[in-house]
Amino acid sequence: VQLSQSGGGLVQAGGSLTLPCEVSGLSRNVAMGWFRQAPGKDREFVAAIMWVSGTTYYADSVKGRFTISRDNAKNTLSLQMNSLQSEDTAVYYCAADSSYSGSYNRQSEYNHWGPGTRVTVVS
Repeated sequence: VQLSQSGGGLVQAGGSLTLPCEVSGLSRNVAMGWFRQAPGKDREFVAAIMWVSGTTYYADSVKGRFTISRDNAKNTLSLQMNSLQSEDTAVYYCAADSSYSGSYNRQSEYNHWGPGTRVTVVS
């Protein structure tokens, strides 16, 4: 199983960025999520999506600004980030879950992780 990430970089405050994540080798994908880790802080939940139904969940800090989506045919996950703020600066990780137990916002729920991509928001 491999999760490949790209799309990070430097962006101005108020700007937008889209993070893609490609999944390969996973025979059963139930849910996928995005987490992030800011410098000096613990990794935190950002958003999750149920692979079949498309139901989405968001952390309060990104609700209304970020959109998680998936392309089932291409096995890709995306995170569209708008109105970026300095507090959004972090390394962003995509994660896949093949045996979902209901805790979409917990790291322990996910059994496959991408390498992370860095997003830096500057003002």
